[in-house]
Amino acid sequence: MAPAAVNRWLRPEVFPLFGAVGVAVGICGFQLVRNICINPEVRVNKEGRAAGVLENFNEGQRYSEHGLRKFVRGRAPEIMPKINSIFSDPSKI
Repeated sequence: MAPAAVNRWLRPEVFPLFGAVGVAVGICGFQLVRNICINPEVRVNKEGRAAGVLENFNEGQRYSEHGLRKFVRGRAPEIMPKINSIFSDPSKI
């Protein structure tokens, strides 16, 4: 690479952009690998594709009920519950 291009793209101001793009690419890659490896509706090999539509409800249920979904099932849909309770409850002010 030419020194001008290195000086243009490797500034400290650009590092958060590299980080955000890296996280997005990582999430996309994780989801791609997860779907190819364990999704019951995706069949990569020839024998699986020849089987047609399978009635595999148990396998689909295991795929959709993953650990993160089980973890957040009984919780309130809040990102910061302590701060939300402070601002929503006037007696705490």
